[in-house]
Amino acid sequence: MRAILQRVRRGAVTVDDQVVGYIGTGLVILVGSTHDDGAAQAEVLARKVANLRIFEDEAGKMNLSALDIGGEALVISQFTLYADSRRGRRPSFTEAAQPELAEPLIDHFMQALRAEGVSHVAHGVFGAHMLVEIINDGPVTIILDTAEL
Repeated sequence: MRAILQRVRRGAVTVDDQVVGYIGTGLVILVGSTHDDGAAQAEVLARKVANLRIFEDEAGKMNLSALDIGGEALVISQFTLYADSRRGRRPSFTEAAQPELAEPLIDHFMQALRAEGVSHVAHGVFGAHMLVEIINDGPVTIILDTAEL
């Protein structure tokens, strides 16, 4: 699994002119999966995300995790994280997991975030065209890949 984390002051996702997910301070997580991913990868990624120390302490150092600050999470499924643009000008998405594998994995990832202690986990609508509003704080953006964890 692959994720892009953005430390945010707030985030929201809108589908068909309706806000379907909203968070305050925390993380917007764009997450995608590939063919070989399973529950173990979702759990490893959730543990890393929940405990990653990218929030500032009283001294202004990145020493605190989302758990430490009571941060929220907004999870957005994004198959385009597995785009292969090495050839030509049109990316290939063959490395992205098919929806029947990806959707349950994204759901498992969100459940694992909750199990790690993230109290509020909002999300978009799998497969929908979404408008994502991100007020990036810092800006702080981190890329994680379970193949490298």
